[in-house]
Amino acid sequence: MSEAMNASVCDAIREALRMIIDPELGHNIVDLGLIYDVSVEDGGVAHVTMTTTTRGCPASEYLKEAVRNCVWYVPGVEFAEIRLTYEPPWTPEMMSA
Repeated sequence: MSEAMNASVCDAIREALRMIIDPELGHNIVDLGLIYDVSVEDGGVAHVTMTTTTRGCPASEYLKEAVRNCVWYVPGVEFAEIRLTYEPPWTPEMMSA
């Protein structure tokens, strides 16, 4: 996959993830700053590193599964790997305006 195509797929993934709404805060997970990194390897393997607003968030598995399902449907993605991290911990300052 070319670098330009890779960037295009990563942009499409971030845009698609805007449809996932955090059930507690009522805003999409991208604007909340919960998506730390998106990358795509050759062969369409997408990697998303994300967090939740708090460690032990009851919606963690729901959000992780929603991200996996959402990424899977982006054209160019053949497999989606979702990694949940708490480093760095999420803070409200990570939200976009």
